[in-house]
Amino acid sequence: MSAGTTASGGISMQHEPVTRILPCGDTALTIDFGERIDRNLSALVLALAARIDQAAIPGVVEVVATFRSLMVHYDPLAVPHAALKARLAPLLAGLAAAEGAGRRWRIPVCYDAEVAPDLAEVAECTGLSPAQVVERHSAVTYHVYMLGFLPGFPYLGDLPQELALPRRENPRTNVPRGSIAVATALTAIYAFESPGGWHVIGRTPAALWDLARELPALLAPGDKVVFAPISMREHERMLAQAASGAFQLVPEPRVSGAA
Repeated sequence: MSAGTTASGGISMQHEPVTRILPCGDTALTIDFGERIDRNLSALVLALAARIDQAAIPGVVEVVATFRSLMVHYDPLAVPHAALKARLAPLLAGLAAAEGAGRRWRIPVCYDAEVAPDLAEVAECTGLSPAQVVERHSAVTYHVYMLGFLPGFPYLGDLPQELALPRRENPRTNVPRGSIAVATALTAIYAFESPGGWHVIGRTPAALWDLARELPALLAPGDKVVFAPISMREHERMLAQAASGAFQLVPEPRVSGAA
C-alpha cells in the first residue's frame, strides 16, 4: 500500500487502505487504518468522519478521531452493530482527503525560563542551546492529530527529530494551563492545569478550552498550528487582555489556491 495524490490535489491511497472495524463494547466501534502516526492516515480518518457526518446515519451519536482510527459511538436500540457496519462499509470505498483541510492557527508562545522550566534540560539533552530549541520548535507547521487526555488538549505532530525525547521520569503533579510541552515525536498544549509528564518549554496566553465559545475547544483534528515566539512582557499583556475578554485568537484567513 502506498500513498498518492488525486487529480484534485487530495491525499489518497493507490490501493484501498487496509481497515479493520472493531467492536468497542456494545455502544461503539472503531475503524482502524494502521499502526503508525502518519499524516496520510490522519487525513483518511478525518475524511471518513466527514463522510459519516454527511451520511447522517440514524443512531450514530458521535465520531471521535484518533491518530490512526475513528471511534463511532452509536445507540444500539436505533442501529444494531451489524447494521451499522453495513452502512459504514460503502463509506470506506475510494476514501480520499483534500490537503489543506482544517484551519490554520498562529499561537503566541513565551519561551522565557520563568514559564519554561524544562527548556534548559531539553537543550542539554539534545545538544542544542535553549535558543536553538526555541528556533526549531517554532519553525514547524504542526498537524493536530487528535484531542484527548483533557478537554481541548491537542496532540500536535510532527516534532523535529532533534527535539524528540521520552517523557519525564518523574511527572509533575501540577503543570500550569497553557503550558507548551514536548515528548516523543509530539508537542502539546495543556488546556487545563493538571499533572503531566511532558517536558515544558513554554506557555501560551491563549485559552484552549472556553465554554463561552460556541465550540469550546479552540483546535480540532486536522487543524494546522504555528507557534509564534513572544516576550514575557507580551505574554503578561495578552494574559491581562484574555482576563478581560479582549484577547481572542482567530484562525488565519485562507489564501486562495493554497494548501
